[in-house]
Amino acid sequence: MQAPYGADVAVRLESNVSGRIEDYALIGDMQTAALVCRDGAVDWLCLPRFDSHAVFASLLGTDEHGFWRIGPSFPPGTEPPKATRRRYRGDSLVLESEWDTPRGTVRVIDFMPPREGHAPQLIRIVEGVSGRVPMRSALRMRFSYGRVVPWVHKVEGRTVAVAGPDSVWLDADADTYGKDLTTYSDFTVAPGDRVAFAISWQPSHLGAPQAPEAEAALEATTEFWREWVDLCTYHGPYREAVIRSLITLKALTYAPTGGIVAAPTTSLPEEIGGVRNWDYRYTWLRDAAITLSSLLRTGYRGEAAAWRDWLLRAVAGDPENLQIMYGIAGERELGETELDWLPGYENSAPVRVGNGAAHQLQLDVYGEVTEALHLGHMTGLARNDYASVLQLKLIRYLEIHWNEPDEGIWEVRGPRRHFVHSKVMAWVAVDRTIKLIESGDADGPLERWRELRDRIHADVCEKGYDPERNTFTQSYGSQELDASLLLIPQMGFLPPDDKRVIGTIEAIQRELSTPDGFILRYPTAGEEAGVDGLEGDEGAFLACSFWMADDLAMIGRVDEARRLFEKLLSLRNDLGLLAEEWDPKLQRQVGNFPQAFSHVPLIDTALRLTASGAYGG
Repeated sequence: MQAPYGADVAVRLESNVSGRIEDYALIGDMQTAALVCRDGAVDWLCLPRFDSHAVFASLLGTDEHGFWRIGPSFPPGTEPPKATRRRYRGDSLVLESEWDTPRGTVRVIDFMPPREGHAPQLIRIVEGVSGRVPMRSALRMRFSYGRVVPWVHKVEGRTVAVAGPDSVWLDADADTYGKDLTTYSDFTVAPGDRVAFAISWQPSHLGAPQAPEAEAALEATTEFWREWVDLCTYHGPYREAVIRSLITLKALTYAPTGGIVAAPTTSLPEEIGGVRNWDYRYTWLRDAAITLSSLLRTGYRGEAAAWRDWLLRAVAGDPENLQIMYGIAGERELGETELDWLPGYENSAPVRVGNGAAHQLQLDVYGEVTEALHLGHMTGLARNDYASVLQLKLIRYLEIHWNEPDEGIWEVRGPRRHFVHSKVMAWVAVDRTIKLIESGDADGPLERWRELRDRIHADVCEKGYDPERNTFTQSYGSQELDASLLLIPQMGFLPPDDKRVIGTIEAIQRELSTPDGFILRYPTAGEEAGVDGLEGDEGAFLACSFWMADDLAMIGRVDEARRLFEKLLSLRNDLGLLAEEWDPKLQRQVGNFPQAFSHVPLIDTALRLTASGAYGG
């Protein structure tokens, strides 16, 4: 029987360096997700939900804060070897990593089975391919984001780690032993050998969870993803990129409620070493609404209906106090705190959990939500009377408040402003509601709201447009540009051939482009706080770069649009995943990963280019 171990044993770190963001793969069960590094280490996993405390948090610190590495054995004092190649098994979220070593080739299969009445599970199957390869599993569980060392012991041959309300159970086909606050297993695999490891989370006051059946779970998980992908209605030339993005969006959906997280991580920096580090494990109405739009356009009505139901529950009868984000089950309190025991990803501090932007005023959200409801209505999503009631209530709120300053789409932590994008999206909300009433599916003061729509439109064109430079501006009275203005033609506020639209696109391309042609959100002020009230800088925002490709196609520059789109596709990691931003100086991905707000516009641009015939080959 393995002896219990605790905090009195010295910690020996095997590795103190997280991988580059693009070194990570995503696996998940549509309730939480793990990031697996190219060296075979699971460096991030929150259990049992996306927004739970992390069990493995070395992504934001060191191995001392929890990890699980399975890979070929390596000499002490050296870095663990990175996989020679890796891939997802077909169109699934089952990861296969392979190492070619001097002694042979080995494969590790990582996946999380969708939960169907069983505990959250992470399963890792080691498969011998050729030769005889010595392997090591090193499992260091730390609860509460790496702060709490659990009590680890064995119960009827199973290893269990317990601390407070949490327990994690390890089942292994190989012998394990405890040393240096870590559970190890050393074994050798030959061709045809398959050695399975699995961890399962369970509330600590309950009995042991059922041990996973690894091979059956692998088959079921592969089949789940195959059947889900078969529902996709897109069969164009960018299908591989679209399918991988759709799978990623599905993985970011919290299945029990239909809520969609912006990303499964917190505090991956927008600038390496900087302070722009935020918790994205929540449901932004904006991000979720545009995700719903992409799902509807590619045939996934079930997910769209589930999100609409989530929205109605989250907002409930209180649309006047609409938040820009909620917890994945509709929670409203998302208080922001800093975890000072974590040094941050590549020393990018602080590490934050919760998000203080939850109670900001962002008027554009009303437009995104209304646009999503409108699209659902137009594509035949089953009617929900309360959705129409909610939409009318949102417009009654906007009727009073549309002309107030707000924090805008980028959640600035500086003073409120009259952001042009916010006003445009207020116009969208009113316009789509007018269309709902005109269709006969709702009743409302049609003439009054037509006048409101015209008034907002005129206000934006008068106060948000610079006639001398022929461009719309970030906010009323400002000279700055903002990439969110690229949405003006996409939302139908003005037609693509309007000279003001073309002028805005060209101004953004001229003034907000990086040397490699990607788009910044807005000018930052370097070391001093700019419009967003924050110090430091950030990378090119990938969503904005996809928006530029969309706009170029809309104004007839389709070859240029295709070149930019395919250049953006080249930024994906080897598994097709994108973070939030691209650092043009360091030539690497930055920000939370993978990011829904990057994968959604990828899908939308692919659909637009396919429809226009603007693709190579």
